[in-house]
Amino acid sequence: MKKFGMVLTSLLLVAGLVTGCGSTPAAPEKSGSGLPADVQAIKDRGVLKVGVKVDVPKFGYKDPKSDVVDGYEIDLAKAISKKILGTEKIETTAVTAKTRGPLVDSGDVDLVIATFTVTEERKKSYNFSDSYFTDGVKLMVKKDSGIKSLKDLNGKKIGVAQSATSKKAIQEAADKLGAKITFLEFSTYPEIKTALDSGRVDCFSVDGSILFGYLDDSTVILDDSFSPQDYGVASKKGNDGLAKTVNDTIAELKASGELDKMIQKWGLK
Repeated sequence: MKKFGMVLTSLLLVAGLVTGCGSTPAAPEKSGSGLPADVQAIKDRGVLKVGVKVDVPKFGYKDPKSDVVDGYEIDLAKAISKKILGTEKIETTAVTAKTRGPLVDSGDVDLVIATFTVTEERKKSYNFSDSYFTDGVKLMVKKDSGIKSLKDLNGKKIGVAQSATSKKAIQEAADKLGAKITFLEFSTYPEIKTALDSGRVDCFSVDGSILFGYLDDSTVILDDSFSPQDYGVASKKGNDGLAKTVNDTIAELKASGELDKMIQKWGLK
């Protein structure tokens, strides 16, 4: 009986060992560099794909003569590229307020750095970095219009960009004043400025720093400012390694003072 008991105990021990080995999960595989897979994919490709504005002077603007796109957000994209690749190698894709989100979703771009205002609703769909610029929604009108404030736009038309946050900010402010306004939405900022010049709309509304790029001798930007707008770098949900790298880069640029230098370089207010 003792011998039988010893054999049975041995069998149970072996069975326990086999069962234990089978229940242990395999360790996750890591790349040789130890980088997150989404960041490693960009390194392997050798270029950072970024969605940028090409119609916002000082942020992202394409020179019609040279076809070169430059601005504050382009410099920021290059800094993130240098963090990931060790070199300023970016591939830019022109985006609008309406197309920038879908281009992140489809994977056509790794990041969107395009005056993209961070909101709680948008954070449900995209990873957003900490803010790299804060602005407010403002109003541009013709100098000879007699319009001095939002209240004077009662019964007037305001031009805004499709899918931008400007419309909501102005509507909320107008409701508080009891002003009745209507909106016309456009794909690009130059289209809104043309509509203002032609009299199709009475006001061009977007973030103040964007409006300053379209200011000329015939227009004025009103003192009114609404709904602070924090710009963040957007990446696809699930690309958490990339999102962390972006945030780390922005934090380093802030700490070193380089971000302020970029803002000063482009004369942003």
